[in-house]
Amino acid sequence: MRFNWLSEYVASISSSIASTSPWRQLQQQVQQLVPNPQAIYCRIRSSTAEALEHVLIACAVYLLVCLGLYKLTFWLSESATASASGPGARTSDPSNNAAELGEEDALNPNSDGQPSPGGLKQALQSGLRLRSVRLPKSAHMERVLLITAHPDDECMFFGPLIYSLTQRQGCQVYILCLSNGNFEHKAKVRRQELWRSCSKLGIPESNIVLMNATNLPDDPYVDWRPDAVASLILHAVESLDIQAIFTFDRDGVSSHPNHCAVYYAAASLCLANLLPKDCKFYTLDSINVVRKYLSILDLLCTCFMSTHWCILNWKEAAIVRSAMKEHQSQMRWFRWLYIYTSRYMFINSMRQITLSDVELEMQIHDN
Repeated sequence: MRFNWLSEYVASISSSIASTSPWRQLQQQVQQLVPNPQAIYCRIRSSTAEALEHVLIACAVYLLVCLGLYKLTFWLSESATASASGPGARTSDPSNNAAELGEEDALNPNSDGQPSPGGLKQALQSGLRLRSVRLPKSAHMERVLLITAHPDDECMFFGPLIYSLTQRQGCQVYILCLSNGNFEHKAKVRRQELWRSCSKLGIPESNIVLMNATNLPDDPYVDWRPDAVASLILHAVESLDIQAIFTFDRDGVSSHPNHCAVYYAAASLCLANLLPKDCKFYTLDSINVVRKYLSILDLLCTCFMSTHWCILNWKEAAIVRSAMKEHQSQMRWFRWLYIYTSRYMFINSMRQITLSDVELEMQIHDN
């Protein structure tokens, strides 16, 4: 009790310090920087709600833009078809008439001195680059070879391309399938499924080449030798007098090793300059998982990021889906989800591969 005076003195000093204005300001600043947990929760909840609202608005706007472009694309394509079938049409291919008519018809006024409705469509088409089919001219693609790794690749990945090519007058489409799909010991069944699927897509049985090579098994754990695949491709190109080949790119769409091996074999032919001079080499674009399952909502990215594409409407895509359903041995639950949500059921985008492209990609592969 002798030191009560000392404790009273210390208490008086601390109270005087706490009552000073600098100390109070420091306390207020600390409280502002470190609020109570309830204030933190309220702030996070309000910020999250605001961010979610902005995301939903952006998704709604993107959805409306894609649906509008989808509708506009086929409206403009109908204009090109009508111009192709009308008097004075220059070509029989509606996908190329838009490119050849273009600005000339858009600038031709009617009798009142105003642009005609068809000219307006052509002006929009040439300005926006919107077409349901944007491929090289028919004169350069009269005999086309599609190179796949397994039965069902033709409709699972290349369906829009095959459908668009078979609708062209004078275009012969050939399929070279490098394995018989015997991974589950169902080679005979899958052979018949391939025949029925190609029939749905408009490819006759005589245009299908199905390989049964023991060194090219349907197996993701077996590496295909590029030279063996390249020799088969070169033989098909030369014997069928092919003008353009289409296959996977170096990512193989699904990163399947057999898909990637087909690309590297075709690229080696291009690198060695063994392909005929008039034979062009095109690959199907591999895209990320988000775009892969956006269905028609990937239209905006396709039109502004690709040079060649094929876009199907719902009825045309139904033909591709029916072709895929012919592969009953492969129809698992995820395949049903795939055929209704995958972008490859509605849209194919391709690019032409040149020698410089192959050299660059080979360097990336080596690294």
